[in-house]
Amino acid sequence: MPEALELLKTRTSPKAQDLIEPAPNESQLNEILTIAARVPDHGMMKPWRFVVLPKATRGPIVDKITANFRAGNPNASDAEVEKQRARFGGSPLIVTVIAKISPNPKVPDVEQLLSAGAACMNLLNAAHALGFAANWLTGWAAFDKSSGAVFGLAANEQIVGFIHIGTAKGELFQRPRPDMAQIVSRL
Repeated sequence: MPEALELLKTRTSPKAQDLIEPAPNESQLNEILTIAARVPDHGMMKPWRFVVLPKATRGPIVDKITANFRAGNPNASDAEVEKQRARFGGSPLIVTVIAKISPNPKVPDVEQLLSAGAACMNLLNAAHALGFAANWLTGWAAFDKSSGAVFGLAANEQIVGFIHIGTAKGELFQRPRPDMAQIVSRL
């Protein structure tokens, strides 16, 4: 079996809290992002961009996200707030993928959004190919209006994924995969 197929068959998503150092170095990250940008892109619109959040420098972002969670959830317990802090503060590297949807009569919005989703998937596969583990998360912060200011989103932008990247701590969980007979039909 070709090596690429084996790579695709073995990719998995560990829990973000199970990711530890090392994260990709600058050269590896550049390669991962270059591969992430090599996705179908009708009209060459580049309907995505990446915001890199290394653990060492994302403290202020984590503080803002946590404050926004507390403001939007005034009855949240301290434990719930700390869970959000850990969610964004724990993994070695986060790449935030932002979809940039621009009106175009030849390129429907959905194609632009799917291109951004494909960039997320390429990020996961490229990280795996380089020996790292990665998880694509969204959650409330991806959809909350308060994140717009934190990530400098334009009116036509939305977060489509927080890609957590690092080294897997321990053995990776392998979830059951779908039975092809249940999800494939032929006409």
